[in-house]
Amino acid sequence: MVAFKASEAFRIDDDELDEEPGEVIESAPPLKVGEEREIITSSSGRSSLKKKLLKPGIGWDTPEFGDEVTVHYVGSLIDGTKFDSTRDKDEPFSSKLGYGQVVTGFDHAIITMKRGEIALFTLPPELGYAAIGRNGVPPNCVIQLEVELISWITVVDICKDGGIIKRVMEKGEQAGPPGDLDEVLVKYQVRLDDGAIIAMTPEEGVEFHVKDGQFCPALLKALKTMRKGEKVNLIIQPQYAFGEMGSKSTNEFPSIPPCSVLNVDLELVSFKPVINVTDDSKVLKKILREGEGTLTANEGAIVTVRYTAMLEDGTVFEKKGFDEGPLEFITDEEQVIAGLDRAAVTMKKKEQAILTITPEYGFGSTAVKCDRAVVPPNSTLIYEIEMLDFVKEKAPWEMTSQERLEAAERKKEEGNLLFKDGKYLRAGKKYDKAADYVHEDASFGDDVEKLVKALRVSCWLNGAACSLKLNDFQEAIKLCSKVVDVEFHNVKALYRRAQAYLRTADLHLAESDIRKALEADPHNREVKLIQKNLKQLQAESDKRDAKLYANMFVQTTKDPSVGTKRLKVEKVEDDKRGEEDMTTEMEKVAVNSAPPPV
Repeated sequence: MVAFKASEAFRIDDDELDEEPGEVIESAPPLKVGEEREIITSSSGRSSLKKKLLKPGIGWDTPEFGDEVTVHYVGSLIDGTKFDSTRDKDEPFSSKLGYGQVVTGFDHAIITMKRGEIALFTLPPELGYAAIGRNGVPPNCVIQLEVELISWITVVDICKDGGIIKRVMEKGEQAGPPGDLDEVLVKYQVRLDDGAIIAMTPEEGVEFHVKDGQFCPALLKALKTMRKGEKVNLIIQPQYAFGEMGSKSTNEFPSIPPCSVLNVDLELVSFKPVINVTDDSKVLKKILREGEGTLTANEGAIVTVRYTAMLEDGTVFEKKGFDEGPLEFITDEEQVIAGLDRAAVTMKKKEQAILTITPEYGFGSTAVKCDRAVVPPNSTLIYEIEMLDFVKEKAPWEMTSQERLEAAERKKEEGNLLFKDGKYLRAGKKYDKAADYVHEDASFGDDVEKLVKALRVSCWLNGAACSLKLNDFQEAIKLCSKVVDVEFHNVKALYRRAQAYLRTADLHLAESDIRKALEADPHNREVKLIQKNLKQLQAESDKRDAKLYANMFVQTTKDPSVGTKRLKVEKVEDDKRGEEDMTTEMEKVAVNSAPPPV
């Protein structure tokens, strides 16, 4: 950003500034026609030029150092003597900013201008021709440049090493740049230094996924900096093209000479965003048409869709939502295959997309007979889908207290059914939602506060039971700790947290919880059982420790180096046996895991 300092034509009272006196002002209001302003051109503030606006420009963009500008200018002395003019020749002048192709002040002047703007710049000698003078300009002479900025080309050093220089010939839209998974439609023409064309796309362009690349590595790097509709010229050095070896001819491209510098005209015609729905690339969504607004469906939403489902060879096995009317289902309820379910919650209204769903999120290894064809085992599925409408599930803050209480009870019961069916992950989500509806910060009447608290504790306990089944012991500990914070001697919470501590080998913490649980319920059979298992694990741990210390004592009377090696070997073997014993005991505990949720 160019720094400005107030001149006689533009002053700001010191009382209006937050800056200390003499501090550079980083921005200023736009100049008005006829107004003049002093522009600081160095960080020290010692060099400056004056700018007087003669004609306003268009838009807000200004060139940057490195860009290629095209201008008309008239150079004159203070007394009006003209020493240079492109207008007299009727030939605009082009220059690359920041490369010293004109006087220093010229570059600093241009970067303050907008397209179509005309301004008069007054340059001191140090920003003009200095003590040397030239072109009819005497030494140490102030000069004036009347400049019209006709246009400029943005120049980008993509790799910051001069390997790929991108000149933006035509700016694109806001959409972009594309990502690795996105499918792009591009047009390009590749030439050598001598102008020979070595590659060209068909008139309609070529379509491919960015990650798959095209022609040479530089195109991939350039595309990831472009926006839809953008046209650029690339100068590609050999290290980003075909290197010192060049390339042999193929069916698609002719041979490329060694160490070839390539000149490429490239256009990003359009691209279709591809979303990795499941983060493991097993459900991909390619957006064919953007939806409306910013909202997407959520888990528990009622969605209305239509789709055509196919195998990879194009065989249609199912078509829903057309002749018989739209298909409606509730997300996260297993009413459709997992891949379709997961993709639906990412879609906006009126969005059209193609889903690619691998067997893990489809029908798996089972053959399935559908409306129009049989889906073979381990089939990848293709869905052309349109999200017609959806009604999102109400968020807790959108409900009355009574609605929240009813929703929590309903979600908890749904979780219980899923737990009994062994669907612990989905059950855990239901318990989480139920607990959110009756969150501690929510306000309920005194008459139901006791019921709300009991419901909240029940959801945390049931969620902990799911976490234990899923071997997510840290989550189980967190949920049980929430219960213990409000009910210090809750036996179920202490029991389940002790189970988790046993599985994370935190024996002292497990012992503490077991002791507290037995204080509250001395005859609890499940707690006594894990106490027995705990004692076995502690005995094994004590035996290993005793052997380790005995070995350490023996080493004091033997060669230290030999003893150390033996000690390390025995410790590794003892630790390995101990881990195996502990795992066995913990598996016994798991068999007697928490009773069904309540």
